[in-house]
Amino acid sequence: MATEESKILVIGGTGYIGKFIVAESAKSGHQTFALVREASLSDPVKSKTVQNFKDLGVTILQGDVNDHESLVKAIKQVDVVISSIGSMQILDQTKIISAIKEAGNVKRFLPSEFGTDVDRTSAVEPAKSAFAVKIQIRRAIEAAGVPYTYVVNNCFAGYYLPTLVQFEPGLTSPPRDRVTILGDGNAKAVINKEEDIAAYTIKTVDDPRTLNKILYINPPKNTLSMNEMVSLWETKISKSLEKTHIPEEQVLKLIQESPVPINVLLAINHSVFVKGDQTNFTIEPSFGLEASQIYPDVKYTSIEEYLSHFA
Repeated sequence: MATEESKILVIGGTGYIGKFIVAESAKSGHQTFALVREASLSDPVKSKTVQNFKDLGVTILQGDVNDHESLVKAIKQVDVVISSIGSMQILDQTKIISAIKEAGNVKRFLPSEFGTDVDRTSAVEPAKSAFAVKIQIRRAIEAAGVPYTYVVNNCFAGYYLPTLVQFEPGLTSPPRDRVTILGDGNAKAVINKEEDIAAYTIKTVDDPRTLNKILYINPPKNTLSMNEMVSLWETKISKSLEKTHIPEEQVLKLIQESPVPINVLLAINHSVFVKGDQTNFTIEPSFGLEASQIYPDVKYTSIEEYLSHFA
């Protein structure tokens, strides 16, 4: 490749999806920087993650989104900024946008999305408000004229597949007797392995095709309905499960009656598994591209392969 690979700064790298992105960036040969808070360095779990980063050749920069000076200084050293900060901090990204504007050298910003396309969803409260915050960040990026790519990876496999989308406390593997299905189970959802999400994310940073567009990670083998997933699992364990369907009215009632954060998760699951919000629109070239089509070289893990580990 004649072009030099972009230098990448990851903000929120010690978080759930962040650590996969940092690792993938370093392994792909990008000069990689991680902005890490002082508190993370003294945290026993996060400090281990930071050590892993160092072992991969990642440059650790001490700083904080709330410290404008450290943010601008970090951003001036790179070409691409990827934010993977947690859901409670989404609005703090306005500070990243300001710092990017001041630094003036960033070729692309990938905000913390990593979920459903928030502009194309019919989510009910309280998920609606959670999504609205991400919409606010999108509009702020566009208004500031910051070049961007929004990565919509839909569902994390690590959240959903080990329990086969069951809400039972303490469940660590898919059920072998009975399964609960929200709605009629025919809405198609998209569930991707974290390492694959990171691979597609890093692929997109230098790709002119995805500039100011949405990258949808919707590989065909990971776009399945709940009924199809249950059926896959039944085949793997050579056993039929007893199925209970929760009608939509009942799901909506549960959302209203459940405490935080169960109500948020249920509202997201209603959007994904009842309404089919991840798959009920066409990806038009005017606003987006599908990752497995434009990066066929990424060998992603299918839902079926993922479930095999539990069979």
